[in-house]
Amino acid sequence: MPAIEISALRKTYDGRVVVHDLDLTIEAGECFALLGPNGAGKTTTVEILEGFRSRDGGTVTVLGRDPARADRRWRSRIGVVAQTTGAALDLSVAEAVRHFGAYHASPRPTDELIEAVGLTEKANTRIVDLSGGQRRRLDVALGVQGRPELLFLDEPTTGLDPQGRRQLWELVTKLRADGTTILLTTHYLDEAARLSDRVGAIARGRLLEVAPTAEFGGELRDGATVRWRTGGLVHEVATRTPTAVVRQLLAETPDDEVEDLEIRRPTLEDIYLKLIAAADNGDADNGGGDAAHGETGRPAGETEPPSEPELPRQPRAITRSRS
Repeated sequence: MPAIEISALRKTYDGRVVVHDLDLTIEAGECFALLGPNGAGKTTTVEILEGFRSRDGGTVTVLGRDPARADRRWRSRIGVVAQTTGAALDLSVAEAVRHFGAYHASPRPTDELIEAVGLTEKANTRIVDLSGGQRRRLDVALGVQGRPELLFLDEPTTGLDPQGRRQLWELVTKLRADGTTILLTTHYLDEAARLSDRVGAIARGRLLEVAPTAEFGGELRDGATVRWRTGGLVHEVATRTPTAVVRQLLAETPDDEVEDLEIRRPTLEDIYLKLIAAADNGDADNGGGDAAHGETGRPAGETEPPSEPELPRQPRAITRSRS
């Protein structure tokens, strides 16, 4: 049974539709990254799945139950790391972990959990005296404390330094290996690429694409940029056949080393930005769509796929001065 099933999910605020008939299935045991710009509908969708916000249409099943009517037993099976939390500021880190652990039937050992999020040296420090990044680590610890079957991570590494991000990545990787289903929202595309099995992109409340992380973007993944340097100039060629470009380049310089030769494939961030830009352009062409006028000109529930920007059909050279 899938961990999450969503069909025709719809949410409106003051007559403005912010989630448009969204359909999505997340399988048990996978890490799914839901990506989108601010105001895209990510947090609203996640809060509906957590049972913290009502919906105006559609069906939602989370761990076999409707979260709008779920009981305490169901809540004990999920973990939530929201964007902001309000843990008791006068408690120390260890006191807070032990206190909230009492709400769970089988909590993780306090010392083990504090070490996993990199707060061992701050175990006896009051929460009010922690930095923003250290409080974020504590938020994560409290979210996974009850060994949840399903974990919601809403921008979990915001405010963390690089070391803290890596520690959290290791914890998420271990949780996934143990069978925990994870729904991740993040603005860090390298984080999504590193942790997720599948990715979904949402813009203006519409789900643009869902695919395995390595396949996300379809044909947008086919292009590449070949970059090299000669003297003070940097050369770039955008092409679908980078190997052929490199062969030609090597043939033209048989006795010399090609300086700073690099083949760059589109990253998840590159592809995501193109999809979001295409969605924004589509809304502009339609007079702003629902976000501006509350109408799309299409039947309710029908989603028009975004047009994908074409990559160059032939190699195209761009030469620029080295900065």
